[in-house]
Amino acid sequence: MKKTEHIIKSVDKGSIAEELELEPGDCLISIDGHEIEDIFDYEYYVNSESLVMLIRKPDGEEWELEIENDYEDLGITFENGLMSDYRSCRNKCIFCFIDQMPPGMRETLYFKDDDSRLSFLQGNYITLTNMNDKDIDRIIRFKLSPINISVQTTNPQLRCKMLNNRFAGDALKKIDRLYEAGTPMNGQVVLCKDVNDGAELERTIRDLSSYIPCMESVSVVPVGISKYRDGLFPMKPIEKEDAERTIDLIERWQKKLFAEHGIHFIHASDEFYILAGREVPEEERYDGYIQLENGVGMIRLMTEEVRQALEQMDGDDRRDELSIATGQLAGKYLTEYIEQISAKFPGIKVHVYPITNYFFGESITVAGLITGQDLIAQLKGKKLGSRLLLPECMFRSGEEVFLDDITRDEVQNALQVPVNIVKSSGQDFVEAILCPEYSHKSGYEGYELKEI
Repeated sequence: MKKTEHIIKSVDKGSIAEELELEPGDCLISIDGHEIEDIFDYEYYVNSESLVMLIRKPDGEEWELEIENDYEDLGITFENGLMSDYRSCRNKCIFCFIDQMPPGMRETLYFKDDDSRLSFLQGNYITLTNMNDKDIDRIIRFKLSPINISVQTTNPQLRCKMLNNRFAGDALKKIDRLYEAGTPMNGQVVLCKDVNDGAELERTIRDLSSYIPCMESVSVVPVGISKYRDGLFPMKPIEKEDAERTIDLIERWQKKLFAEHGIHFIHASDEFYILAGREVPEEERYDGYIQLENGVGMIRLMTEEVRQALEQMDGDDRRDELSIATGQLAGKYLTEYIEQISAKFPGIKVHVYPITNYFFGESITVAGLITGQDLIAQLKGKKLGSRLLLPECMFRSGEEVFLDDITRDEVQNALQVPVNIVKSSGQDFVEAILCPEYSHKSGYEGYELKEI
């Protein structure tokens, strides 16, 4: 049977691979006789004092290289970063945002991944339904962690219904194996009204808390509902009263679990507090901001970072006028940050423009789903000043492109104003406002559109 080959894309200068005369186009066949399935096999087998690597050159010649590397990185980059095909999702979740995407967008935006390897590489949350015993064995043997699990509910029958997968309930048993092996985990619950809220959420929290300390945290996020739901499960939006009840339930469990385990464990995303009209929790309650990627504690962290950044600065009389666009969700808080900056720098005038999401629907209020066309339409003719600041989460990962394929340059040309992409920290936010030369144009890590 033909062995899997992994083509080398590049070799780092001064690396062990360069010393061994490896070149782009060479193929990795095996390490110590082991066929390499993916990047985790590769990282596991090269993490050794010595190894034997089998390489096939483009002309077919095979080199068997004995390498003494003392646990060093070899300096090899492969054409396929995962060294394997991505695994697509087998579920048909009732809350899937990708199913709510409009037609005619970039093909990659419709790909649903449920690949456990991306949980470790990118922090993705996975359902466990796409994993077999071998996958669990490898996680345990390679000591991979943490694994992020999209739980939704611990009621097996309800989970089958929510994921539209008859094996979804049984997949929860994999958590037991990971717990027994001491594998660190994080969980996520996408809260769907009248489905997995109330008593079902209570059950889920109770069940998952039994996995502490291996289960380090669980986030609860409200389901995202776009206007493209024809033919899909009749999902109800989370209202103010729903948010209040959910927060009350979660905060009751936080007190109980903190008293028992010293961690708060279960966290409501910022959106619940905004919907309920309540202040976000104090910093200590976020247990080190372990669930930031799920929108848990982002507002509190930003508030603290802005405060700390301003404390280190002496106010002055510099003058400037600029603008910031964001989603409806964050508009109130950005306005508060601007007021703090203006109190110290009264010559700085900043226009904050919360953008309504007409593309996906007005119930979508996060900045990360704002499109270029909504930005252009709603900012045309507005006072934008010397430059427009946009958060990096509006752009696709590693690109200066919005979800609707409109580019940063096209927004600049349409609005006739320079666009600066701002990193997510409070320090960057303050610097971007106070320093006209700030221009975060490249090398940033935007957020992928993830299924939740």
